[in-house]
Amino acid sequence: MSELGFMEKLLDGVEVKKISLAEIAVKISSGGTPRAGVAEYYGGDIPWLRTQEVVFGDIFDTGVKITTKGLDSSSAKWIPENCVIVAMYGATVGRVGINKIPMTTNQACANIQVDENVANYRYVFHLISSQYEYIKSLGTGPQTNINAGIVKNLKISIPCPNNPEKSLAIQAEIVRMLDTFTELTTELTTELTTELTARKKQYNYYRDQLLSFEEGEVEWKALGDIAEYSKFRISYAEVDSSTYVGVESLLQNRAGKIDSVRTPESGNCTQYCVDDILIGNIRPYLKKIWYADRTGGTNGDVLVIHPTDTSVNPRYLYQVLADDKFFEYNMQYVKGAKMPRGNKPKIMEYLVPIPFASNTEKSLVEQGRIVSILDKFDALTNSITEGLPWEIELRQKQYEYYRDLLLSFPKPEVAA
Repeated sequence: MSELGFMEKLLDGVEVKKISLAEIAVKISSGGTPRAGVAEYYGGDIPWLRTQEVVFGDIFDTGVKITTKGLDSSSAKWIPENCVIVAMYGATVGRVGINKIPMTTNQACANIQVDENVANYRYVFHLISSQYEYIKSLGTGPQTNINAGIVKNLKISIPCPNNPEKSLAIQAEIVRMLDTFTELTTELTTELTTELTARKKQYNYYRDQLLSFEEGEVEWKALGDIAEYSKFRISYAEVDSSTYVGVESLLQNRAGKIDSVRTPESGNCTQYCVDDILIGNIRPYLKKIWYADRTGGTNGDVLVIHPTDTSVNPRYLYQVLADDKFFEYNMQYVKGAKMPRGNKPKIMEYLVPIPFASNTEKSLVEQGRIVSILDKFDALTNSITEGLPWEIELRQKQYEYYRDLLLSFPKPEVAA
């Protein structure tokens, strides 16, 4: 029998009663904050939780520790492990977590110590997590806060309320299944992240190797000798969200571009063409670069590098300019502090290695070989990068589907 079939049998015909969190809790409390700026209140060994650390999971430690004096001077108080914690303030309102060690919290946390004779604390955690959007909608005021009274009155479904032993058995089985999905998502995320890190490390190694040449095999040419900034213009009427490239639509870390959310409504733009290289010129350390596969337009915040030397493969030039060495060079000459911009004349002085420059045919073959290898690593790295959030989202939706299914109890049949 499948696990889902087992659950259907387990839940078949059970009585379900909706009761408030106050009725299944030993205690529901909030915490407090020692006065800021008093050195002797902070830096101790007492874990002190803030709501930004409540993110739908287990909490094993806190970013801030307070001292005994800090604890005694405020309304912060110890809570035992395995409380279900609900964030009550601002952007974090409605988020849920479980503390896995005894700790203290600030006043924005509602700490629910569940009565283990009535409810499984992880069952309560999953139930409250499923009400996240509803809880957020209860917020009021400029920061959309909720209060402990709202938390105490939240309703949850308890199966077999008159048979605690059976009720806890059902709750435990639901928890087992939902925790299994959570663990699978965590394992998958870790596995994909590790794979991505390894591929990026391997990619950077091969990039360094492929773009390093022996003496006599390479000629260094200034970028300005083999390319120029685009001199062409294109009307605003000829571009759309796919062909207009603003700096905000270029993705960080060489990840290409997305469609623009806005396009110009008048005037002309700098034109780019197929095989041109677009580089974000604001905050060069963000490594925004894109190899154009179409014709379109951009603005002054994006540099359009137009190759002019036919003995240089445009894709090879892109790979050279996508290297960390170029962005490190660019950052040496930026202008401005808060919003640094690349120095356009200095960029054109950047030295590009041209292998076997005295033999154009041989040089282009070597450039093509390097491009072929690096493009394969690009494709592999990007597929993992793009697949990671998609896989995580897919697993999360799968978890939410089964959670909602398992927490939607069948109604008992009524005798005729």
